[in-house]
Amino acid sequence: MAREFQRGHKAKVSDLTSGTDLYVGVQIAGPGLTFDISCFGLDADEQLSDDRYFIFFNQPKSPEESIQLLGAQAGDTESFRVTLDRIPANIHKLSFTATLDGAGQMSQVGPGYIRIVAGGEEVVKYAFTGSEFTTERAVMLGDFYLKDVWRFAAVGQGFDGGLDALLKNFGGEVAEEAPVAPSHDAPPAFAPPSQASAPPAFGAPAAPQAPQAPQPAPAFGAPSAPAPAPQQPPVHAAPTIAAPMAPQAPAPYGQPPQQPQFGQIPGQGAPPAAPPYGQQPPAAPPYGQQPPVPFGQQPPGLPHGVPQGVPAAGAGLQAALQPYKEAATGQRWTSQNQQLMRVDLTMGGMPVLARQGSMVMYQGKVDFGYKGAGFAGRMVGNATGQEMQLMRCTGRGQVFLAEEGAHLHPIELQGDGICVSAENVLAFDESLQYEVRRIEGHGIPGGALFTMQFQGTGTVVVKTHGVPVVLPVTPTTFADCNAVVAWSSASQVIVSSQVRLRRNAYPGHSGETVNLQFRGAPGNFVVVQPYEV
Repeated sequence: MAREFQRGHKAKVSDLTSGTDLYVGVQIAGPGLTFDISCFGLDADEQLSDDRYFIFFNQPKSPEESIQLLGAQAGDTESFRVTLDRIPANIHKLSFTATLDGAGQMSQVGPGYIRIVAGGEEVVKYAFTGSEFTTERAVMLGDFYLKDVWRFAAVGQGFDGGLDALLKNFGGEVAEEAPVAPSHDAPPAFAPPSQASAPPAFGAPAAPQAPQAPQPAPAFGAPSAPAPAPQQPPVHAAPTIAAPMAPQAPAPYGQPPQQPQFGQIPGQGAPPAAPPYGQQPPAAPPYGQQPPVPFGQQPPGLPHGVPQGVPAAGAGLQAALQPYKEAATGQRWTSQNQQLMRVDLTMGGMPVLARQGSMVMYQGKVDFGYKGAGFAGRMVGNATGQEMQLMRCTGRGQVFLAEEGAHLHPIELQGDGICVSAENVLAFDESLQYEVRRIEGHGIPGGALFTMQFQGTGTVVVKTHGVPVVLPVTPTTFADCNAVVAWSSASQVIVSSQVRLRRNAYPGHSGETVNLQFRGAPGNFVVVQPYEV
């Protein structure tokens, strides 16, 4: 039977259960409120000395996996797996917290709880309500702490400053940029609570904004203006050639040159003689291939001294490399080809944020790096949940970017906005305003889809697998969450499930059980690639 704790109650974990592989569930909700639920692994001084033990939706597990974020399940808004006997010796406390993401205060929350489950059975629960708080924006719910042995305490302590106050209280720093933690792995199955029920609605949308005129869809993936073609001489100024000319073999000394036979092009040899009686003529080469040439001889029709394999445009190394020369258009962002993008940092004088490892070449004096920006920066800055770590490119020079041969599409924003799946963002101007959003839904890999919303003036480079398609948003527009690339920021996104109640009565299903439905006024759009991530 579960023990009911009040605020301030403490007990040895061994008095609650003999197990050390525990499930921690948190249930918290409120009208129009969105919450981030995290776990801080603290040292003996109750400081966050190792940021790898800050467990939240963008860093779902500790290095040795003794603390793991599992997502919403069994009626809990968020859940964790804690293996006490695997926690390293430098970690002395695990503090479970809930912070508001957006407007609101903790006095608005409804009845909630934090509970511990061992072997599928609930062993302890601490219940709370919004009446216990006032204007706080963050609350410490419960702690595992090491005092000779592991113990559990119901805390219920609030902070007016929200996440910032929590970070400062635990010795963390708050900044704007940070590398992002690994992506959300699939949670292990380890005796979840038996009383499974549908999870509460999480992440209610923010208050609707004032209606605005829909922005036209940007020219997605439109290449930069091509360089002007070189001037060609007038066609009629070139000499007229009636037939391909080839040098004639010189006649023997003292003999006049032989005239070509009727129907023979000057410069070509006489037609081959018929094979002797009873022998087969030599086999013709496969279609499109040249007949074999004896070693040391030139192919017919090729000028003397020109090596084989030279393109028809001309001989030499320069002619072979001409089609692949750098394209310089005088613009900040220039597509070199479908898979390679060049950004000129000297134009505009602003840094560029790009995926770490996406630089393939650079020219000039360019610095690459990122600052450890604390944990708030991870959640509201560069956090993507898709193993996306950003590098900051500064200096004077040109940087060439690519990633795994993906198609690259520069999108220039002029005060409008676009939402891009975090997995599909390659680089963008630092002048753009951006924030990370997450769309939750059962069936989405990792439990959520992370998107980055860009707004302002600047360019964002989107990468796709193959050539994408841009569709207008209608009331019946659905997209696979694994294939969607981007959509207009004014569109509303809803998770749609195709799972039926009697699905177990059939031998299988289509595999397309979770889709994203897009809604919006005319002029909104969605971009989909011919590939599922």
